[in-house]
Amino acid sequence: MQWSVLHRKTKNMHLGSVTDIISTVEFNYSGELLATGDKGGRVVIFQREQESKNRLLSRGEYNVYSTFQSHEPEFDYLKSLEIEEKINKIRWLPQQNAAHFLLSANDKTIKLWKISERDKRAEGYNLKDEDGRLRDPFRITTLRVPVLMPMDLMVEASPRRIFANAHTYHINSISVNSDYETYISADDLRINLWHLEITDRSFNIVDIKPANMEELTEVITAAECHPHQCNVFVYSSSKGTIRLCDMRAAALCDRHSKFFEEPEDPSSRSFFSEIISSISDVKFSHSGRYMMTRDYLSVKVWDLNMENRPVETYQVHEYLRSKLCSLYENDCIFDKFECCWNGSDSAIMTGSYNNFFRMFDRNTRRDITLEASRENSKPRAMLKPRKVCTGGKRKKDEISVDSLDFNKKILHTAWHPKENVIAVAATNNLYIFQDKIN
Repeated sequence: MQWSVLHRKTKNMHLGSVTDIISTVEFNYSGELLATGDKGGRVVIFQREQESKNRLLSRGEYNVYSTFQSHEPEFDYLKSLEIEEKINKIRWLPQQNAAHFLLSANDKTIKLWKISERDKRAEGYNLKDEDGRLRDPFRITTLRVPVLMPMDLMVEASPRRIFANAHTYHINSISVNSDYETYISADDLRINLWHLEITDRSFNIVDIKPANMEELTEVITAAECHPHQCNVFVYSSSKGTIRLCDMRAAALCDRHSKFFEEPEDPSSRSFFSEIISSISDVKFSHSGRYMMTRDYLSVKVWDLNMENRPVETYQVHEYLRSKLCSLYENDCIFDKFECCWNGSDSAIMTGSYNNFFRMFDRNTRRDITLEASRENSKPRAMLKPRKVCTGGKRKKDEISVDSLDFNKKILHTAWHPKENVIAVAATNNLYIFQDKIN
């Protein structure tokens, strides 16, 4: 596949503000809407332009559809903790009517938002004037039937549910169940099951908190519901393991149904082994047969029927293995990279440093490194594959591993559910690329 730039959306960072840094990216089920959340608690929704005869080239462009403040900074007075407004996760619900619904979460609170359009307004009221003032009832001599008049399109975002006070630790995942009535939310030590209509209670389905916190050896890093079986979910840990649980087995799923772990090679063990084996993201394939996990250096694809080792392993940036010491000192080794499938599960994508992102074709086993940068962000510009030189003589188009910028990182990516269109978040820039055959 050869990828070209569709366009780039920039959130202007003022006075070095970090509130505009994009913290999550998510397509809806049809791919017509794309939502981003940022560290300032805002959600920006982009809508795909519809194709028309006189604007053939604009097909595929995403323009701002709605912007709203989802979360505000709060302060927990009992624990003297500031709760930042940063949006950790956004998940869309399948569209049931003209309105769209999404869940957004910060560290402590999850909100269900309704996004709807209004292009008509009622006029001709009996008890009030057009400017809204009440009329004298004694002067009303005729009965008018209000009529709907066209108006400029207005997109409204309104909070329909607020799910709060259920997480002691920071929420790292939310996932909508395949029954579309429930969803799960996960923090470092617990996973809760919610009903979308009930805000005042949730069911705790996983609790790994030890009686003595000094005995804590691992934390939950990500969780996701199975795309077809509403009783199955998985969660990953900081020890590099994945547990698959079945809610039919018990109300509290502390005992897993399946345990996925790859045996460690003793010869390659080092001080950093446990840190780099921590899983930062887990995603089921659309088919539900496989799941993908991302650790610091690699992406692994697991068959749900085989627990002892992954069926595929892809090295994302193996050239950084020799740099782990400096990455530990600047805290980059703790960066949490996400990963995503394409619509047919035949390719996967994940991010790296220097604004590089990696794509792997599961059929041909080919991989490519591309860069999201302002220099090559002109619309329709073709993306050139990038290569990193690890030693010896550097070729013309290669970049040395020593000159990589670790402050530029692609943590959040999303793939259109039906087409080869991808969204890549690089700090305060959102890049949208498409396969050139589109």
